[in-house]
Amino acid sequence: MGKMNAIVISNYGGPEVMELKSIDIPVPQAGQVLVQIKYASVIPLDFKIRNGWLQVVFPTSFPYIPGNAMAGEIVSVAADVTDFQPGDRVFGIANGSYAEYSVAATNQLVKMPDHLSFEDAATIKGGADSAWKALFTEGNLEKGQTVLIHAAAGGVGQYAVQLAKWKGATVIGTASTSNIEFIKELGVDQAIDYTTTSFETEIDQVDVVVDLVGGETEDKSWSLLKEQGILVSLVKQPSQQNADLYHVTAKFNTENPTPTDLETITRLIADKTLKTEIDSIFDLKDASEALQRSESRRGRGRILLKI
Repeated sequence: MGKMNAIVISNYGGPEVMELKSIDIPVPQAGQVLVQIKYASVIPLDFKIRNGWLQVVFPTSFPYIPGNAMAGEIVSVAADVTDFQPGDRVFGIANGSYAEYSVAATNQLVKMPDHLSFEDAATIKGGADSAWKALFTEGNLEKGQTVLIHAAAGGVGQYAVQLAKWKGATVIGTASTSNIEFIKELGVDQAIDYTTTSFETEIDQVDVVVDLVGGETEDKSWSLLKEQGILVSLVKQPSQQNADLYHVTAKFNTENPTPTDLETITRLIADKTLKTEIDSIFDLKDASEALQRSESRRGRGRILLKI
């Protein structure tokens, strides 16, 4: 199949362990297709795996190519694949997406409508779908309820704000000073600058908390929930002890959006009901800088690699 450029990591560590190499283009096996990656999404999971922080949850065999969320075009399919064909524009999960090509299982891909850009499509997995999961699949958010979204300006938070407003909920969002006006533009009803204000002193009881930060932020959020409320964490397993203490539900990775949910998300982005904020776009050779940007947690919206 020839050669391709890819980011290769041979051991745990910081940005210095990421190398751009020329390696063999992979060959799709049964149930797989080969995708030419157009954009790969840079998400916090990527640097956490590289740093070795998630060895128990995501054991890694070296060397490996980082990344999984992407958008691209199918260039070949395995002999048994009938539902996709070369030329199809797709988004979804392709392990090792920090590369010019990657193989993907067909059940991890969604066909793109013609008027959806590759840039926007690359933000759905690990971004818009994570927001949907937190709010609706896990959080059971309904019209008229109130949700607190931490890190509301980030790659997941920006979608969570918009989806919650689309559902008809009241939205409280936390962000840094430079992003307060941005989250107000997204539709936040109450914007709290966490750098100057203790958010826990500003909020009455809410139905759902979406925690994209963890640590002390989670600790301070339990008492803000109504009895029988739900705290959804997308960063770690939340404290069951605190959930019992406050008579609420704690959730982490128990369910995922359905294919129908993904179709709804795609339609909402394609028709501009959901607006995508892209923080920055890096070339593949600058992937280490992209992960540094992600790790800084100063971004607004999604970080992408243009392949």
